[in-house]
Amino acid sequence: MKKGILYGIGAYVAWGFFPIYWKLLHHVPAIQLIGHRIIWSCLLLLVVIVLTKQWDEFRKTVNSKVIRMYTIAAILIGINWLVYVWAVNANFIVETSLGYFINPLLSVLMGVIFLKERLRLAQWIPVVLAAIGVTYLTFIYGRLPYIALTLAFSFGLYGLVKKLSPLGSLYGLTIETAILFIPALLYLIVVEANSTAAFLHTGTSSDLLMIGAGVVTTIPLLMFASAAKSIPLWVVGLLQYIAPTIQFLLGVFLYKEPFSQHQLIGFGIVWAALIFFVVENYLANRVTVEPIPEMGEG
Repeated sequence: MKKGILYGIGAYVAWGFFPIYWKLLHHVPAIQLIGHRIIWSCLLLLVVIVLTKQWDEFRKTVNSKVIRMYTIAAILIGINWLVYVWAVNANFIVETSLGYFINPLLSVLMGVIFLKERLRLAQWIPVVLAAIGVTYLTFIYGRLPYIALTLAFSFGLYGLVKKLSPLGSLYGLTIETAILFIPALLYLIVVEANSTAAFLHTGTSSDLLMIGAGVVTTIPLLMFASAAKSIPLWVVGLLQYIAPTIQFLLGVFLYKEPFSQHQLIGFGIVWAALIFFVVENYLANRVTVEPIPEMGEG
């Protein structure tokens, strides 16, 4: 379990520091970055599957039903990646962090709406609090926090599709990136033909970073997949707040994005909702998993 926790922390810390990586490529249009992220991720994932001798098993999982389901997942994760990378390089890191703070509560709400899951009365409190926080921030911004909501909804729906999907993280993301591979490749060929491509035209370091997008996508995923198999779900739930916390701190302290007292109030309401949510779930899970004493135990 200790090893699983370390893998989980490693994955979420890596995701938390993603803004630094994308900032190094701020001169590359976001849609080109996503094209490279898709292509190099797909190739690397296929290499992992081949090297771990899972190719035959992987090939057997692919059928028309799986492709249809993962096409939806591919579109959702593509939207999520594109909006996130664009927002980071447009100096909206703080707002992206809000999206991933909201996401767990939104996922709970989606479970109620789409999966007919029932919430305990206490679980409704953080959902309502989060809604109040977002409403407050809407008034402060003078607009809906559309970046945060797009990220939260796209990733929340992606999580819902993945929950209903039959494959694990490795096979699933491989199929998703494979579905997006041809459109991404065609787009990059077009921008190359139009002389607007960044790859091979902006320096060796940029080229290596664009290729490395596949590595920084795949390694945290594999770490997370290992962690998820060996640690309780409630621990995964706690660890997931590492990433947006790091992103928030980077946005405010490293990249000096504005963060007013009014924003602090709005974020504070969302954070209060998350603290309540985490504590309530921890207590509920502890009661659930606590072993029933055997006869003779005091």
